[in-house]
Amino acid sequence: TRRTLIRVLEAMLRLAHPFIPFITEELWQTVAPLVGKAGASIMVAPYPSADESRIDAGAERIVTTIKTLVNSARNLRSTMGVSPALRPRAYVSDYPPAVAANLASLSAIARMEFQLVDRLPERDSPVSITDSGKVMLHIEIDREAERGRLTKEKDRFHGEIAKARTKLGNASFVERAPPAVVDLEKKRLADFEKQLADLDAQLAKLA
Repeated sequence: TRRTLIRVLEAMLRLAHPFIPFITEELWQTVAPLVGKAGASIMVAPYPSADESRIDAGAERIVTTIKTLVNSARNLRSTMGVSPALRPRAYVSDYPPAVAANLASLSAIARMEFQLVDRLPERDSPVSITDSGKVMLHIEIDREAERGRLTKEKDRFHGEIAKARTKLGNASFVERAPPAVVDLEKKRLADFEKQLADLDAQLAKLA
């Protein structure tokens, strides 16, 4: 851990040198030897460049999944006025495998007790639907307020679906855009339509 921290610090000093030259020079002269680097000045040290071979796409997907669920849970907590001092229970369904492997981290970061389930309980608790899973906060709710919140979310998804359909219905976009971009837009549309259907199901439960 210390080796990683000092290596990152040395690279950050080279990155920051054009903006804060004097303090970075002073620090670099002390830090550089600790990572096996030497030189008369940080000014002539090579500027850091990205090593794309070190990019871990799988790890990035896992972090994005956890961030999405944490943000979703925090938004539910804020919307429902749950005190940050409390650690309410939250259920998660329709989640990718990475969630189970990182459940402890998810609970710690969001300050909630997460429980993974195959299907959300049949209750009126608020639910947030994301492309990383569904999150249900285990509290009693104001049914009318929750209907209003879900209706706003539904309107937002209608807007996103309309934009995606307009884009895919544009022959110029479909013909000129790279296939990967078109496929991504199709996936976004399918995800939005699925989440809209889930919202309709939630609203039906509150009817």
